[in-house]
Amino acid sequence: MNLFSLSWNYIKSKPLNTLLNVLLLSLGIAIILVLILLSSQLEEKLAKDKRGVDLVVGAKGSPLQLILANVYHIDFPTGNIKLAEAKSLTRNRLIESTIPLALGDNYQGFRIVGTNHDYINLYEGKIAAGELFKYNLDVTLGSNVAKRLDLKLGDHFHGAHGMSVTDLEHDEKDYIVAGILEPSGSVLDNLILTNIESVWAVHEHEEEHAHEEGEEHAHEKVLGSAYETGLPAGDEGAEVTSLLVKFRSPMGAVTLPRMINSQTNMQAASPAFETQRLFSLLGIGVNMLRSFAYIIIFISGLSIFISLYNALKDRKYDLAIMRSLGASRSKLFVHVVLEGIIITTLGGLLGLLFGHGLMELLAGYYEKSDEVGVTGLIFVQEELYVLLISVGVGIVASLLPAFNAYKTDISKVLADD
Repeated sequence: MNLFSLSWNYIKSKPLNTLLNVLLLSLGIAIILVLILLSSQLEEKLAKDKRGVDLVVGAKGSPLQLILANVYHIDFPTGNIKLAEAKSLTRNRLIESTIPLALGDNYQGFRIVGTNHDYINLYEGKIAAGELFKYNLDVTLGSNVAKRLDLKLGDHFHGAHGMSVTDLEHDEKDYIVAGILEPSGSVLDNLILTNIESVWAVHEHEEEHAHEEGEEHAHEKVLGSAYETGLPAGDEGAEVTSLLVKFRSPMGAVTLPRMINSQTNMQAASPAFETQRLFSLLGIGVNMLRSFAYIIIFISGLSIFISLYNALKDRKYDLAIMRSLGASRSKLFVHVVLEGIIITTLGGLLGLLFGHGLMELLAGYYEKSDEVGVTGLIFVQEELYVLLISVGVGIVASLLPAFNAYKTDISKVLADD
């Protein structure tokens, strides 16, 4: 019988102790894995959604709120800014490009965003069916929106004012689905996109933007200026919610935010800085949970050590017999260490199963998880490190019992028995 089989048989001989040690270790590993999976997916999602956006310019208020509302679309806007001020800013030589956003409405909880095609290109969005919005009151749907609301090309719907599903509808004008985007794994998947003129038309109730019955296409006004200058043409009182800015050079990051915040009625916020600040705030709770999980792993290692140490007392005669039959001291040492490795490997694998299962269960329980893109069906590199840690715990916990087995005095043990 080889050492592995021998160690495995000793472990099976005490199933209750083995089960307790394995479950305790797997619990700690499962908690760590859930935190790793959640934080890694959120970080990846946030990084993907802010790519290509160096600065967000909007109404004065909370910088973090400005980023959450206009980049990640998970908060209320801080307000609107004058179109004339926005156009003036786009002429700054430090700015390479700008993308305007007009927010304020939703349909069944999904945000209606007025913008231009540059916004879709920013996230490399591709059409799955139909076409990108071209006429006023045309919309292009993100993949999650079309799936969750069961909307198809040519469907009509009324937007609701505000960001809540309970808000009053704009029933004077209806949007028509012109296209549906492919899944991109970005914020586009959860948005209803249209041109800014449509958002103005819905709020201002202008007759020239209304549907004309009996026409082959219900929308008259074709977009033009929104794709030539980056910003649409509008009257003196026209407003947009924000501008997504890309710098022409690193000098823009140094001078533009300070200039905008001090010399205009607008506010500038950096997505990179604000998301880092957000993670630093959330990181306190995550680190506390992770510390708790490591304490559980430490306790499980201590439990394995106690189990092996106590079992060694009962097995001294068996070890002495093995020595008398020709087993070397090093084989006894490896034999005991193998027991610790086997127990912790079982705990690690069970912890992986528990962690991914719990993550997938939580993702299915919370309906917003589809919008965030969280799932338990992925594997990240950090999981290998957790498994190595668990095996390391087994090795460390078994070293002292293994050393005692190594020092087994054959003659003394056999004489005592």
